[in-house]
Amino acid sequence: MPALTLYFDSKCPLCKREMQRLGRWDRNGRLAFIDMSQADFDPAPLGVTLAAMDAELHAVNAEGGLLVGTDAILEAYTLVGRSWLVWPLRVPVLRPMLAKAYRSLARNRYRVSRWFGYGSAHRACDGDRCQLFTGEHHGT
Repeated sequence: MPALTLYFDSKCPLCKREMQRLGRWDRNGRLAFIDMSQADFDPAPLGVTLAAMDAELHAVNAEGGLLVGTDAILEAYTLVGRSWLVWPLRVPVLRPMLAKAYRSLARNRYRVSRWFGYGSAHRACDGDRCQLFTGEHHGT
């Protein structure tokens, strides 16, 4: 059993690249990745909605604990031996500001993907929000 299972949106080029990077760094097989954009994905066993998972990265640790947003990021980087890259997430006074910045990035991940030239981010974005799972796929 992996130490951490990360639920990510593979339709987001930025997200996909980040999960690939974590996978390359994970030399001990401590991480597992589940693509929540797949048609058969069901968030119900996690006790959260797809909309909540769309808003921030979610992960489940080996004990069954749910980690959300920057907590999930910090744990993933720590498990692959790269905690030094996210050290500000360990500073209590910075955590609220960084969590807010992360949520903004997550809402705009398709736009940010385009800015970085990461493929054609094809999800619909309106203002500062992107809609996940449009059409027949899933509804939010």
